[in-house]
Amino acid sequence: MPMAAFPPLDTSPNQAIKAIVDAALLEDLGHGDVTTDNLPKLAEIHKTAQLRVREACVVSGLSVAALVFQSVDPTLEFEPTVQDGQSVKVGDVIGKVSGPMASVLKAERTALNFLQYLSGIATETSRYVEAIQGTQTRITHTRKTTPGLRLLEQQAVSHGGGMPHRLNLGSCVMLKDNHLQALADKSANPIADAIRELRSRLSHTTKIEVEADRLEQVQQAVDAGADIILLDNMSPDTIRQALVIIDKRAISEASGGITLQTIRQYAETGVDCISTSKITLGVPAIDIGLDLD
Repeated sequence: MPMAAFPPLDTSPNQAIKAIVDAALLEDLGHGDVTTDNLPKLAEIHKTAQLRVREACVVSGLSVAALVFQSVDPTLEFEPTVQDGQSVKVGDVIGKVSGPMASVLKAERTALNFLQYLSGIATETSRYVEAIQGTQTRITHTRKTTPGLRLLEQQAVSHGGGMPHRLNLGSCVMLKDNHLQALADKSANPIADAIRELRSRLSHTTKIEVEADRLEQVQQAVDAGADIILLDNMSPDTIRQALVIIDKRAISEASGGITLQTIRQYAETGVDCISTSKITLGVPAIDIGLDLD
């Protein structure tokens, strides 16, 4: 029996998140902690520390922080006092960790790094969601994420009220401009020909999305039976014209150059969803500290 090209992977979220946490701890503790390890009395001191936010935010990453503490020392007890996705104000305590101070101190920075970063994404996402309140449009992320952290970033977007996009290249067909430009060497209508070939090869449950930056491409995608049409770098007026062409025969997605200041104009076109990298790339971390009782 021939060997498979790739070994089977355990892609369950719990295993994937554990791998991310293990990598982060290896980065920080791979050579030990020369401060804490050489102060043995710290292991004899048991205290409770509070995780306190120093700015208003939407919390994300509590389950990841819990896994960090548990991975460093299974005797540590972590108690969240709020839930991921909850809005909190300055000074609120979002969790407590109790146990040997040596273990708490070893885990502190890694746990806070995850909490600060993911809460920043959730908070920024919530601003975009709030900006389009009252419309039918949904906010979603893109694949422009931090390598290795996409699963956590996707969860943080969800905690902020956004919706998940495809997690990876295996989640959904996406015919992008470069696919179509390359295929144009072999086809007069690359959108129609590509969709026809993909339908013949893939399961009926696999969705096909087509990126369109011109109205004629929108028409071609609709005629070819695309499930989703990405309206790329179009103005709100052009999107309205595209939606007339689509006529609810496919899900519409707007993307490209949309900011917090302009997003409501796009949502008011009636587009089904707006994808943006602004909620995952370069988002400021939230200031969260660990204070001893």
